[in-house]
Amino acid sequence: MAASPAKKHLSRVRAAEESARRQGSAPVDNASEYELHMMKLQDHRLRLKQIQSGEAKGKFKAEILDDYAPYLQGVLQADAGGDDEVVATLMLWHIDAGDFAGALPLADYALRHNLAMPDRFARTTGCLIAEEVADAALRAQVAGADFDVVVLDTTTALTAEQDMPDQVRAKLYLAAGRSVIRADDVEDNPPPFGQLVKCVANLNRALELDTACGGKKDLERATRLLKKHAPPTADAPQQNAADGNGDTGTGPTPDAGTGNAGDTPAADGATGQS
Repeated sequence: MAASPAKKHLSRVRAAEESARRQGSAPVDNASEYELHMMKLQDHRLRLKQIQSGEAKGKFKAEILDDYAPYLQGVLQADAGGDDEVVATLMLWHIDAGDFAGALPLADYALRHNLAMPDRFARTTGCLIAEEVADAALRAQVAGADFDVVVLDTTTALTAEQDMPDQVRAKLYLAAGRSVIRADDVEDNPPPFGQLVKCVANLNRALELDTACGGKKDLERATRLLKKHAPPTADAPQQNAADGNGDTGTGPTPDAGTGNAGDTPAADGATGQS
């Protein structure tokens, strides 16, 4: 049975108060609201162990995310830090469930406060965030589905200073590059030029980090599109003024300050990826 709005509000307030209170003083295990959610987490883990399908596990996680929402909102509101297994685990469960709008604020909180992952995770927090998001994007692209490049850009920015294997970081750049050119009709309907520029840069970076990342053909395609759809330059030749006899190049020059009549405005390369 879903919790009432009043109960959700109380949980959120208690979580915020306890998160602020325990920072630098009482250990996290003394937080009653935390203990309640740890008990809930253990129950959900046991239920997950009974599910063999990865897809079904993801659906189950999506169904139970709301059970933790008030607690997580309270922790984010307090912004006090301190290791918290509920926050660390639910951050990954949001990713597994495809809820990146919910995952990224938790990832930002975890990285800013240096939250450690539970012992069962061999990878560091930053590495886990980068790899889980990148893998989700690459799986979606292989399946022919869209993946929000903003999620990839945000994850790349969040984890820019985090230590991780080059191969993991390469996945983020590869997925971001592919997201721009994956459409079947991209040759006839190319993305904005600024997106192509960034796409080529991302794919180049992916190959710099890991030559075996699988992005060579993507880079060839992106480079070809970049050259094909490059905007005209703004350096059109200046026309010489004609004299009274109709000869060119010998008459008076245009008045100062009028500009070059043959100039065309520079192309506005909107970036497209934010």
